[in-house]
Amino acid sequence: MSLAPSRSAPRPTVQAQPLCWLGAPAPGGLALPDAAPTPSQMYAPRGVYLDDDLLVVADSGNHRVLIWHGPPTEDHAPADVVLGQPDFHSEGPQAGGRGPERGLYLPTGVGVFGGRLYVADAWNHRVLVWEQVPQASDTPPDQVLGQADLRQVTENRGGPISELGLYWPYGLGFIHGWFYVTDTGNRRVLGWRGLPEPDQPPDLLLGQDSFQEGEENRGGAPSGDSFRWPHDVAGTEKTLYVADAGNHRVLGWTPPPTQDRPGDLVLGQADFTRAGEWPYGPQGAQRLRFPYAISLDHGLLAVADTANNRVLFWCDPPTSGAFHPADGVIGQPDFQANGENRWQTVTRETLCWPYGLHLHRERLAVADSGNNRVMIWQIQVSP
Repeated sequence: MSLAPSRSAPRPTVQAQPLCWLGAPAPGGLALPDAAPTPSQMYAPRGVYLDDDLLVVADSGNHRVLIWHGPPTEDHAPADVVLGQPDFHSEGPQAGGRGPERGLYLPTGVGVFGGRLYVADAWNHRVLVWEQVPQASDTPPDQVLGQADLRQVTENRGGPISELGLYWPYGLGFIHGWFYVTDTGNRRVLGWRGLPEPDQPPDLLLGQDSFQEGEENRGGAPSGDSFRWPHDVAGTEKTLYVADAGNHRVLGWTPPPTQDRPGDLVLGQADFTRAGEWPYGPQGAQRLRFPYAISLDHGLLAVADTANNRVLFWCDPPTSGAFHPADGVIGQPDFQANGENRWQTVTRETLCWPYGLHLHRERLAVADSGNNRVMIWQIQVSP
């Protein structure tokens, strides 16, 4: 597959090929894959992490995290480890009622940083930390961020908004020495210099005037320093990108901010004050609808344009300005289409509400939530 927008100036071309389908197959391509929990079946996965040694998936609908030690290369390969449930065939929040000490409630963001496993346990309003990536199933976490201990699961620690509480933290990332959490329900992004310890206050607040506030778009209209639903982060030492899903845009800061300030870049909207959705007709290479995930690696930026059922790519990602068109797309035959599974059947090249992304060395893992699966793609950029 080779797709690039029509432009007067030559631009790189994104070459993409699906490599591996994880999750149950779609019977005849007409029905969604089975969602019953097993070592190889998922229900609405929303987060994914990929490196040379690991694949980690937030199997959100089954309230669990799946780990493959050694990224799988065969379709429907079973996971090696399950967290959040006592076994591979159980489901339900809080480990099916056993409690939050080992359970999860709609986990979304996942990542491995400094050898530690981090999980954004969104509806328990916390981030869980394992000091090492577990080798055995049902391993309890070692630390918690956003709550006083592993038994507490109330938003904002059961009190007013503060620097230590969280409310629906959907995304996280570790970028050039900074650890970020998208505290979605509080409409803010929190940042720490280095990997934080429990009860360590953040060093950075984006999207609000103070740690005690949490209004959508700071209580006003969208701007270059406000969020509706900040959902994921990516970046380099040069630029920080935040997927502001509810405002149908991606904001960028160049250089990454060390204090609250307006962004320098907006993708998906014509300027910083617009947040319109375009649900009908051709989308083109510039519009976004609920971009829930974002990833960047080796100069390639990928954005999950979730409600348009596609992933968009920017080669040599922009760092300032607005409304830059994408260079490539997967999940759709071109930049004009946006149907779930192309309004046809479930195939290896279609997508239905892609919710999580992770780029790593020319491979892209996609949490294809509406299809109850994770797809791994080979991605190459040609000059």
